[in-house]
Amino acid sequence: MNRHLNHTITAAGFWLGTLLPVAYLPVFLAGIDSASTFLVLVGLLSVHALALIVGHEYPGSQP
Repeated sequence: MNRHLNHTITAAGFWLGTLLPVAYLPVFLAGIDSASTFLVLVGLLSVHALALIVGHEYPGSQP
């Protein structure tokens, strides 16, 4: 059970880290002209970094 949970979390981190940059596009297109938009960008970057750390051991990411 624990091994399956670890694999699921790793896979979710890998795919989130792979697909999350798509969410940057609307932020950049809207422009970073306020503190709240900047905080959204910082939040996205933080979640992306965490997802890359969690998902880096995913078997699909190894050559």
